[in-house]
Amino acid sequence: MDEQDSLKSFRSKFHIPLQTNSNPFIYLSGNSLGLQPITAKSHIEQELEDWKNLGVEGHLHAKNPWLPYHEFLTESMARLVGAKPIETVVMNTLSVNLHLMMVSFYRPTKSRFKILIESDAFPSDRYAVESQIKFHGFSPETALLELKPRPDEHLIRKEDIEALIDQQGDEIALILIGNTNYYSGQFFDMKTISHLGHQKGCVVGFDCAHGAGNVPLNLHDSGADFAVWCTYKYINAGPGSLGGCFVNERHVTNKNLPRFTGWWGHNKITRFKMGNTFEPIPSVEAWQLSNPTIFSMAAIKASLAIFDEAGIENLRKKSIQLTGYLEFLINEIGSEVISIITPSKPNERGCQLSIQLKHADKNLFENLLKKGVIADWREPDVIRVAPTPLYNSFEDVFRFVTILKDQLA
Repeated sequence: MDEQDSLKSFRSKFHIPLQTNSNPFIYLSGNSLGLQPITAKSHIEQELEDWKNLGVEGHLHAKNPWLPYHEFLTESMARLVGAKPIETVVMNTLSVNLHLMMVSFYRPTKSRFKILIESDAFPSDRYAVESQIKFHGFSPETALLELKPRPDEHLIRKEDIEALIDQQGDEIALILIGNTNYYSGQFFDMKTISHLGHQKGCVVGFDCAHGAGNVPLNLHDSGADFAVWCTYKYINAGPGSLGGCFVNERHVTNKNLPRFTGWWGHNKITRFKMGNTFEPIPSVEAWQLSNPTIFSMAAIKASLAIFDEAGIENLRKKSIQLTGYLEFLINEIGSEVISIITPSKPNERGCQLSIQLKHADKNLFENLLKKGVIADWREPDVIRVAPTPLYNSFEDVFRFVTILKDQLA
């Protein structure tokens, strides 16, 4: 399979962490932090050099002028997430963007004030949602709705999503789902959820932190009102790197939409005339607050060039094969100690498999690390394993399962 892999050359475009014996780790944690593209260093060094030689003039005269730098990322990022350029911007970080979106799109009333999330949503999302509910004078006890798996199940059924929206949709102001759940790896049908929500008059948004760079998101076609994501996981842009934001084109020119504003969202032509009246850019750029963080964007630029070359559809094809192979080998072990809680259907998951341990024994995870496997532990009892198609191989998967089987024995 590795010999037949048309994407095998992309592995050489990344730095693979080395063990003390100089052998590469089996790195299966791209869902937590993606590996460093080899070109990231030169991209950042270019901006350091221009800062050294040009000072403030770098805003206009750097090799990649800083003033419009975020625009260099827009088309590539839009292709990656399946959106139009006017709907896509790289800015801030994920939770900041989530709050900015809720300022605009969570507009509760006395009769419609609830927010619907997954019961096991990423904690930061829950914190943001609860704080927005309280900010508007409501209580999370009555305003926060949760999508829950049925007893003794790990995944949320489609029919349960539909039933809950149908039953309580008239009171739901915002549906906010992690499009690929961080814990279970379940990939939700965004188009169906958007349709169900809109039928009931709800606003629909998605946290795509574990979807961007992992699965084709097709954000524009999904019909979602907004989405946010980070770039340090599957997009491989470095720790704490900037996030991305999508606002559907039906909203981007609405000047009456409430938003928190900053000068980088102001009309580019008149921005430096320092007027006192805010004129929003007629795109998602209007939600920008401050001038861009160049060094972070340089690393994003390096990574997006690789995605453009590989193509998200090609990566998805390999991902289905790679993750399917991993699932097959784990199931062949036949151990009662472990089980996979991620959906078995490829269209309901990305490249992550969540392996649940009986008795929540973290020693297995720690022993895997000692044997050269970097995966990800999530409390209380899950090892998340993500064979990432840009830099993982079928041999990586085979070696991991060989080590796992040995440690289970």
